[in-house]
Amino acid sequence: MIVVIQILLVLLLIILIILFAFRIKRKKETGTLPENYKELFYDYVHFYRNLSEEEQVKFEERAVQFLASVKITGVNAEVEPLDIVLIAAAAVIPVFRIQDWHYINLHEVLYYPGNFNEDFDQAGTDRFIAGMVGTGALQHMMILTKWHVRQGFINNSSPHNTAIHEFVHLIDKMDGSFDGVPEIILERKYTAQWQQLMHVTITQMKQFVSDIPMYGATNTVEFFAVISEYFFQQPLQLKANHPQVYEMLCRIYRTDLSYE
Repeated sequence: MIVVIQILLVLLLIILIILFAFRIKRKKETGTLPENYKELFYDYVHFYRNLSEEEQVKFEERAVQFLASVKITGVNAEVEPLDIVLIAAAAVIPVFRIQDWHYINLHEVLYYPGNFNEDFDQAGTDRFIAGMVGTGALQHMMILTKWHVRQGFINNSSPHNTAIHEFVHLIDKMDGSFDGVPEIILERKYTAQWQQLMHVTITQMKQFVSDIPMYGATNTVEFFAVISEYFFQQPLQLKANHPQVYEMLCRIYRTDLSYE
């Protein structure tokens, strides 16, 4: 009887080792970057290009970490090497200076070829959504569109970057409240100041002509995402035109891009 138990324990141990090895293999397979990732990062991601060689390696490691935990699924769209690199870059950029960050509220990115409507339909004339963070049945999912993701990185002179916008929404949601105040990364002593600054800036946007895209005046949630796009796309311009907003975003993202 003892011999039988020992044999069963050995078999159980072998099965556990096989399952563990398979899990590690799957992780490595899903967390890989394309062979030419360095070239793609350098050519398309100016944030990466402005880092030191040592920091570029850290950026690459963070991208691999993201891809190991989040699946990218093409829906009528081919997920090409460039798309993998750009989505991973958009995920890493806002949290690069934040240690031990994981998007625990994201499991999968659905990748569409172009705009879609509120019913997630990719056909018709009422398609105006370029990206979104899922809720309800799409909880832990994000929808991004290939055209907009690429344009966000190709057109560096624009304050728009749809992919960064959506990842900022995830950062905002991480503290349990969707309000434009990322309390999980912003020190508590600055939250009231950030809330007031958002409301003042939104009021100014509605009353006067502003270089901040007007979609940011919708509410504080969209303001935070829109102004974060601006911050990472055109930091020097944002600093010149909105110094207080720029300073607060430096606190939130723990980086001063005007010196990078």
